[in-house]
Amino acid sequence: MNKKTKLLAYTAMFTVINYVAFAYGKITIPVTAGTSTAIHIANAIVVLSAWFLGPLYGGLSGAIGLTIADVLDPRYITSAPKTFLLKFLIGFIAGKVAQQLKLQEKTDRKDIIMAAATSAIAGLGFNVVADPIIGYLYRNYILGIPQEAAKIIAAWAAGATAINAVACVFVSVILYLALYKNFLPRIPHHE
Repeated sequence: MNKKTKLLAYTAMFTVINYVAFAYGKITIPVTAGTSTAIHIANAIVVLSAWFLGPLYGGLSGAIGLTIADVLDPRYITSAPKTFLLKFLIGFIAGKVAQQLKLQEKTDRKDIIMAAATSAIAGLGFNVVADPIIGYLYRNYILGIPQEAAKIIAAWAAGATAINAVACVFVSVILYLALYKNFLPRIPHHE
């Protein structure tokens, strides 16, 4: 199997893992106007995907996996375009920071933890700021949800996003530490 085919196969695998993490691993919180937010650790899988596959393929696997989960759940279907954009950017940012910090080249456990945590915080921190803002604008201007309802949804989403981010930093670092020695050598070099 050539390198590109192998990379695409791993991207497909991570897409499925991202899908499963959100579709079956979330706690849905009804908000208002028939909308919901969720507490979940799926963003940790988006970050992990970016560490193993690189910013582009990792970001795409997270974006596609979580967008499919949104499309297949009537409570989240209207969020699918926003999900695609934000999950791609979480993965892309975390992956780029990991590359800059040379995460995959680190051998000392403390250095690995610091680089992984820093890159996870970069991607997930972006999401903590961007998700409520983009969510408000998307719901108000694209979906036509009244401004007051969009504000309430954004406030609830901001809280859930912050909780998710903190949990996902820890989960992504723990998963990376558990998997990188056996898994990283199998994935072909990426962008």
